[in-house]
Amino acid sequence: MKTIGYAAHAAGEKLVPWDFERRAARPNDVVMEILFCGICHSDLHMAKNDWSFARYPLVPGHEIVGRVLEVGSEVTKFKPGDHGAVGCMVDSCQTCDQCRKGEEQFCREGNTGTYSFPDRIDGTLTKGGYSKHIVVRQEFVCTLADSLDLSRTAPILCAGITTWSPLRHWNVGPASRVAVIGMGGLGHMAVKLATALGATVTMISRSLNKKETALAISADHFLVSSDQEEMKAAMNGFDLILDTVPVQHALDDYIPLLDIDGTLVMLGQVGPWGEVNGLPLMFGRRRVAGSPIGGIKETQEVLDFCARKNILPECKIIRPDEINDAFATLEKADIPYRFVMDMSSL
Repeated sequence: MKTIGYAAHAAGEKLVPWDFERRAARPNDVVMEILFCGICHSDLHMAKNDWSFARYPLVPGHEIVGRVLEVGSEVTKFKPGDHGAVGCMVDSCQTCDQCRKGEEQFCREGNTGTYSFPDRIDGTLTKGGYSKHIVVRQEFVCTLADSLDLSRTAPILCAGITTWSPLRHWNVGPASRVAVIGMGGLGHMAVKLATALGATVTMISRSLNKKETALAISADHFLVSSDQEEMKAAMNGFDLILDTVPVQHALDDYIPLLDIDGTLVMLGQVGPWGEVNGLPLMFGRRRVAGSPIGGIKETQEVLDFCARKNILPECKIIRPDEINDAFATLEKADIPYRFVMDMSSL
């Protein structure tokens, strides 16, 4: 089907309107009109080819909320008129041990990303949600509760699941002491979700600038990482630290904040983490771990949890033609909300 989107045609170039053809729907496919698409910092990295595997023309976007237009003959989950949601993956082998247990993000053959990945069947490049339509196999489309505000739901498909997955993996609950580094799109969702799970939550930031915002979205405490006295007082104070900063930074200041057997989970920086002093790791049996997105089962779980608890990301709604300005803002600052494009004007 013919559609239109915003694409980068080379590394570092601005995104521009682009007419292109979506692949034909298969029997197990859902065809959707995209209503809203969140803007992730990884979209900016990919557009610039910061990770060296982007393919162009590149249509970013993996936080997608849409309306079903048609379904293939084998589709049972959806019918035309339903709302659906698509995150960071649109396919996987579905047969390996990881896929069978609902962790398609670790597919042994490699999952198919929502954009800039070759389709598993015809090899064409996937194109993301900065567009008017998308075609996705039904197993990778999540259902949406009627109570969710569609205009603010899209970031749950990436920022939400990326923070939810480690919270669940490390069994966060009422007795947990959780810290979150970075007050951006991932960070503010981590605070909301950890609080809703019953944890005591501390936001860690470089200055006091975001303290009021952090406390307003349910953080219990605020820790200024540039204040050596505050950091010293907080040593051994956390069971889990979620590091959402999307660029390389030093970790040595944060590891001593973990209690014995505590874990610092890297969520934001894809690539080198920098040197880590092994002394506080060894003498506290602490660990540094990485975590990507979650699988489809967990993604549906966090969407349903947010609907029950009335948890929504903080969003700034923009038009698609404002995408380059949004990218410029993301490049300059860690903002405590998520840009979301209303695709109705495309």
